[in-house]
Amino acid sequence: MNKRVITLGEIMMRLSTPGYERFVNASNFNAVYGGAEANVAVSLANWGVSAAHVTAFPSNDLGKAATQYLRFAGVDTSHIFFEEGRMGLYFLENGAMQRSSKIIYDRFDSVFANFDADKVDWKAIFEGADWFHWTGITPAISASAAKLCQDAVKAAKKQGVKISGDINYRRNLWQYGKQPLDIMPELIEQTDLIIAGLTDFENCMGIYESDFVTACKKAQEQYPSIKYVSTTYRESISASHNKLMGVLWNGKELLESKSYDMTHIVDRVGGGDAYMAGLIYGLLGADDQEALEFAVAASVLKHSIPGDANFVTVDEVMQLVKGENVGKLLR
Repeated sequence: MNKRVITLGEIMMRLSTPGYERFVNASNFNAVYGGAEANVAVSLANWGVSAAHVTAFPSNDLGKAATQYLRFAGVDTSHIFFEEGRMGLYFLENGAMQRSSKIIYDRFDSVFANFDADKVDWKAIFEGADWFHWTGITPAISASAAKLCQDAVKAAKKQGVKISGDINYRRNLWQYGKQPLDIMPELIEQTDLIIAGLTDFENCMGIYESDFVTACKKAQEQYPSIKYVSTTYRESISASHNKLMGVLWNGKELLESKSYDMTHIVDRVGGGDAYMAGLIYGLLGADDQEALEFAVAASVLKHSIPGDANFVTVDEVMQLVKGENVGKLLR
């Protein structure tokens, strides 16, 4: 696919207990790198889309290692900045059966949180770009990260780049004196596609509705730039067994995907990012229903992949959409 997508956001080192061990009895941790927006870039690059990620890393070996990870995944790393400071961390304990998974964040005062937004030449970055993706995590991290996201969205809009935003309201992140309603409306009003549930509508747009379609219509009245609104519905039977489906409001009708029964989840972290990447990929070259089905199938397959990113192929996603070669031994 001859398209170019730009993503922006913090990447952290993920330290997870081996297998299903608990924090209290783990003697070592497995290290990988990930972040919501970068996970989207990795998926898209793996599907043949030109994807570049904008972020800031510490100028040490950890920053180099994270950069190499992105390069290995096929992501353009030419817009990564290196500064003195630390990399954010998060710790994962994978749940099983009726025991929930747990995440502990250690991302305060990271290089990305302190990065000077004025160092980025967004006009040059968006030259030739077709799509820009941001999430509500970035403006929640710090005042400078919020400015970075605001500058990016304004520049993308000015240069005619389509914009998607996974609103992703994280209450515990907003600790620098601003609340979501102080920042998010300005970002949303310039965005073409948003991922949002009813809680996101309330906290980031001030829209209080119990019906998803009604909330979508109100959002489009307040923010005419919004062309699509999407979300996923997950039924958690246990940590190992979930059901998943997605919906897409296109301004005319609410489209629904097939529902998938995921009975032996390997790793659910990054499932939403896989969905977002699938939606972008689909909307760049398919109709709305096809894009939605591709997105949900991509997310389902992510649940079988350890780590943050979704290393599956377009063919594998399409086979799942069609119900072909599901769970078979392929030789």
